[in-house]
Amino acid sequence: MHPLLHTKDNSGCEQVMIALEECHARGFVWKAVGMCNDAKQQLVECLRAERSKNQDENRNGVQDKRSRIRQKWKEIEENS
Repeated sequence: MHPLLHTKDNSGCEQVMIALEECHARGFVWKAVGMCNDAKQQLVECLRAERSKNQDENRNGVQDKRSRIRQKWKEIEENS
């Protein structure tokens, strides 16, 4: 499995990753015939949900930071 998948940011998908790794461990023919496609699709959906959640958190954090900066600039302008 790709090493970047095993990060703290994707801990919600750990069980799905393990299931895909176990499927891949069954051998090349098992993968080549498409027996791991369901597990892979579940992993893709889980990672997409995790990424979306992280993006929402980051977006909210940036909006909060921008509002604090605007407030500080407003205070500076009022005191000048």
